[in-house]
Amino acid sequence: MQPTEESLQAPKKLPEENSALVLFVLIALLLALFAASFAWGRYPISLGQLFRVIEAKITGVPSGLPAAMESVVFNIRMPRIFAALLIGSALSVAGSTYQGLFRNPMVSSDILGASSGAGFGAAAAILLSLGLTGIQVSSFICSLAAVVLTLLVGSIVERDGRSSGLSLVLTGMVVSTLFSSFIAISKYVADPEEKLPAITFWLMGGLSSVGARDLRIALIPMAIGFVPILLLRWKLNVLSFGDEEARALGLETSRLRIFLIVCSTLLTAASVSISGMIGWVGLIVPHLARMLVGPNYSILLPVSALLGGLFLLIVDNVARCAFAVEVPIGILTSIIGAPFFVYLLVKGKKGWT
Repeated sequence: MQPTEESLQAPKKLPEENSALVLFVLIALLLALFAASFAWGRYPISLGQLFRVIEAKITGVPSGLPAAMESVVFNIRMPRIFAALLIGSALSVAGSTYQGLFRNPMVSSDILGASSGAGFGAAAAILLSLGLTGIQVSSFICSLAAVVLTLLVGSIVERDGRSSGLSLVLTGMVVSTLFSSFIAISKYVADPEEKLPAITFWLMGGLSSVGARDLRIALIPMAIGFVPILLLRWKLNVLSFGDEEARALGLETSRLRIFLIVCSTLLTAASVSISGMIGWVGLIVPHLARMLVGPNYSILLPVSALLGGLFLLIVDNVARCAFAVEVPIGILTSIIGAPFFVYLLVKGKKGWT
């Protein structure tokens, strides 16, 4: 049999083979956008002025630039930029983990009700004047309660022989609607002069009010959620084959699943507690990462973290620079995410690869 022209061609590279290149490109883009984000804004700062301000801060030698410029760089833009990177990474990693645990491409913290639960917890904490720490604790408890309720109801529905993927998505939507109703009740009874505007503005999602203190408080729960997931990411590959195969390989699937759900919920709750409800990031970014590097969680989760930070930083720059007034970032992510979800529903007929 003579070799054909097609058989002599080089084999097509798999996404996993390009992982090193993808990581390098993402890191380079992230560093470039990180530096550019300091210069963009309503108070213009050139890159030269930015470097002079940073040099003056490090060396203690006066830069000769206005004091307002230093305040803008270190008190306003730096916390906001770091918040976009951390929150984007946290929501993306949480979404990737949820999708791997439940083997469902349409699962995310939004679909499972974790975001709505965290939103209600934060709204209740604002209503009770509990402060930032109280908001974070309340967000986590209500977010975890929403996910547990989704899993319990979903397991009951599965006993009737329905598709586990569809039942989980529908149950998550019901639970999300339930906690959204609780949020509406919180807004209805809130003081219209102080508490109601605070809750409403917070629910739209945004980074305009994030400060260095907010980041310091959120960094601890985010680290507690991030580190175990990244260390155990290879076990997600085993769980994606199913519980029977995972148990055959020696994994305690129930304990591991619960532990990873708690870590993912902690990431979601910590993000929501300082930024408000920023939806769809945990659904969009994991799919983009999977298109780039494939389904191997050993590389998928780091790429999701980098891509999530890059994505949210881009959206935040658009929100604060592209319009006459700043647009809440949650609105922009919803505009992007809704059509993407329709695309996933259509693609779902062909299977998840």
